[in-house]
Amino acid sequence: MASPNSQNRNGKVKKSQSINPEKYARLKAEAKAPYRGLRKFVYFSCGASGFIGAVVFMAQLAAGREVAQALPNLALQIGVVALMVWLFGLEDKAERKR
Repeated sequence: MASPNSQNRNGKVKKSQSINPEKYARLKAEAKAPYRGLRKFVYFSCGASGFIGAVVFMAQLAAGREVAQALPNLALQIGVVALMVWLFGLEDKAERKR
């Protein structure tokens, strides 16, 4: 008697039962865009880090300490946040498109 996932003569595995359609769709989407969840996590993490940095540099500007050094750093942090928001938006757009 053959086991549920026995091999036929060609070496291919026979399935005794079909895969859940939801699970199949999720696996198919992951195969089309691998690591999308990881990329979104990295974008979110870097955006949060940039936001925290921007708050710190705004506090330095408000206190009037090292304004010449804090202003370019603040601009850089705002740029990082804007870039991460844009990249996260691209990922969302691609995810909704499929």
